[in-house]
Formats: sequence, structure tokens, C-alpha cells
Amino acid sequence: MITADAIIDLPTAALPSTGVRAPSPVGPVSVVIPAKNAAAYIRETIDSALMQSSVGEIIVVDDGSTDDTIAIVRSIRDPRLRLMTNKSSGVSAARNLGAQNAAGVWLVFLDADDRLRPGAVATLLAAARGAPRAVLVYGDYNTIDSEGQQIGRRELLKGRRKPSGDVLERLASGNFIVNGGIVLTRAEAFRAVGGFDVTLRYCEDWHCWCRLAAIGEFEFVPKLLLDYRLHTANTMNATVRTPQDFLPAVTRVFDDGLILARLPQGAAARLRQAAEIHLVTYSAMQAIRFGRYRQALAYLGMVGRRSLKAMPRSAIRIVLAYLGI
Repeated sequence: MITADAIIDLPTAALPSTGVRAPSPVGPVSVVIPAKNAAAYIRETIDSALMQSSVGEIIVVDDGSTDDTIAIVRSIRDPRLRLMTNKSSGVSAARNLGAQNAAGVWLVFLDADDRLRPGAVATLLAAARGAPRAVLVYGDYNTIDSEGQQIGRRELLKGRRKPSGDVLERLASGNFIVNGGIVLTRAEAFRAVGGFDVTLRYCEDWHCWCRLAAIGEFEFVPKLLLDYRLHTANTMNATVRTPQDFLPAVTRVFDDGLILARLPQGAAARLRQAAEIHLVTYSAMQAIRFGRYRQALAYLGMVGRRSLKAMPRSAIRIVLAYLGI
């Protein structure tokens, strides 16, 4: 297994160069915020990042906004805040651009409509210092609505544990991280694995996390660190997304040589089926959250056609989504 100490020697050709070399670190953590037409929430998101200790810079990468996003960002006077433009190249390219120019040792990828909870970055950084082999440290989140009011009940899952250490096999079977705003990623490792795949429209984060898991350890922090906003403009809105949108990422993960080389021999087919079931179940959970109950039942039927044994677990997850958990 490639360790965190060796990641700097891995090839980085997959992450396009911007021609600008990242400067010497100005602080432990850089927060990268891709934004497109995010005027309704961007100030709240930036404020949540500015209040975090240990954040040396916040890089907003505008991806071709036609609203007041850029004007709002420019109106915020803080030397830690930087604005870059991405010319509508997509969210993955925007994140990669921010990461390529980031000065921090660690990266946080925060969506422009979410908000970090007080102390979130310090909590992740403390866990990272206690896990020197980790290339990624992550926590948990709760959900809020378009007005910023809490709608999730994930605080009821006290004591829930997610995997730490060598997590690749578990992660390849399904993305248990969900949102990049709860993730602290070692910048060298992120660049070494090539960043986010710009050819994927959805689940590009899962693919990237799998590549990171192939070269180093993960560390889980059992705390709610992020308010994840669910609203009708959400890019993962179940009213417009289907399992077919997500399944190309499964192909990408299980065609990736770096990932396959680290999976147990003969495990790929089993893990691939589990990943498909996970994504179909996730689609059903999102449909439930947006009141599309008939659609959710149809997706549960898709799970059954793949594996009858998987249906009870998927049904439980769907019910928990209905309850906001």
C-alpha cells in the first residue's frame, strides 16, 4: 500500500496544470468553493468558512454565473478570500482549479449552498493530526432546507461509526461520505491522484475518494460538521436525477487501474453489484426526500431485480430518509 509519506512521488498528469504553481502554505487549510448562480446562499457559505479557525484561505471558483454571485463575493472584504473564474467548465474543473492554486496543506471542498458548522475545520484538523497516515479525514452532516432550517434528524444516530484505516473495499461498494464539505483532504494526495474526473457528471467525488483510498488511510470523526442544504435547485434533486445518471461512475471506478490494483482478487464483481445497489437506493432516498414516493418504489424494485437479499436493507434506508435520518 502506498503511504501518505509517498504520495508526492505519484504521477499528477491527470490534474491539468493551470500554469500557476501553488505558493508556499499560508495556513493549514484551504477551502475551495465552486459556485454557479449561487447568489442566494454564497454569502452564508463564505461566512461559515471565514469563521473557521485554521483556514488560511477561501477560494471561490465562479463557473460562469449570470446572477450576482461574483458581485457578492467581491463585496466581502477579507484577505483570506480569493475569487477565480472557470468559464462554465463544470464543477469538477472548478474544484480542480481551486485545488491546483490552493496554498494549504489540507483542502476542504465546500458547496456554495452548504455551510460549515462552528469548529468543523478545527475538529477535522485535530483528527488529522492524530492520524498521521491519513490522506483524508471526514465527519458527518445534517440537512437543512432552503431557508436554512434543520430538517434532518441525524443527531439521533449518536455513536454511529463509519470506517477508518484502509477503507477502499468498503468505499468501492458505495459512497458513505456523500458530501465533500465534511472532508479534509491532504492537498498533495489530491493532486497525486489527479483530482476530480471532469468526464463524470455525477459521483465524481466517489471516484476521487476511491482513488485516495487506494493510496492511503481515512479517518472518521463521529460529529456533525456540515449543514447540507436540500432545495429544488439542488444538483442532486431527485425530481430530475435517476439511477442511470449515476451508474457511469460505477463503470469508471471499476475500470480504474489504481483502484482495481488495491482491491482483493476476485472482489470486483461483487463490489460492483453492491455499488449499483447503493446508488439505486440513494436515488430512492433522494426521491423520498422530495416527495416522489412512486418513483422511490420503482427504484426499490430496481434493487430487487439486482438482489432480493439487498431489498430489506435498502427499504430500511429509504424509511430512514423519510424520517430525515
